[in-house]
Amino acid sequence: QVQLVESGGGLVQAGGSLRLSCAASGRAFSRTVMAWFRQPPGKEREFVAAIGWGTGNTYSADSVKGRFTISKDNAKSTIYLRMNNLLPEDTAVYYCAATVAYGANWYSAGTYNYWGQGTQVTVSS
Repeated sequence: QVQLVESGGGLVQAGGSLRLSCAASGRAFSRTVMAWFRQPPGKEREFVAAIGWGTGNTYSADSVKGRFTISKDNAKSTIYLRMNNLLPEDTAVYYCAATVAYGANWYSAGTYNYWGQGTQVTVSS
């Protein structure tokens, strides 16, 4: 069993910053990519950012480029999402995900095999 546990969400004012963490535990698995998705209130889940577990290559949604940074710590089996200059439209439940697939569409939620329970981020104006 693989568990992904997110932490670091909360309430912040517009322009503020937060750092989310996602720790993987349980049985070992050959993840290829880990990612962050978010689901705003009343909307569908959307891609935020992804990072290649072996390569370190990163991919980000246009809406967060220049503001959000994804990173990883292989030794801790953890990824992070540093979020700067937060906007009210960033309010959402943020989910961590991992996949064992190769060459797939990293922007698609269907690519990912494992998901965390989510952490709420609320940005007030």
